Amino acid sequence: MKLNNVKDVEKFIQVVNDCKSDVYLKSLEGDVFNLKSSMSRYVAIGRLIEESGDSLELFASTKEDEALLINFLFQLDENNQ
Repeated sequence: MKLNNVKDVEKFIQVVNDCKSDVYLKSLEGDVFNLKSSMSRYVAIGRLIEESGDSLELFASTKEDEALLINFLFQLDENNQ
């Protein structure tokens, strides 16, 4: 899932915390950040803010977590229109 314009970082982190399994953020350069790891999350959030999320992809380990993230991204799209 491509990330675009995540302005509400706190809400994004809350959704990631609600996920049961690992959630990954991947950059075009091939860097992969596990958002369930506190250390990795700080670096990933910095990249998310720096790049506005335009070149980052989001992956979930389970279909249930993927559904949570898709719902969040859908709400973002609705709010940005």
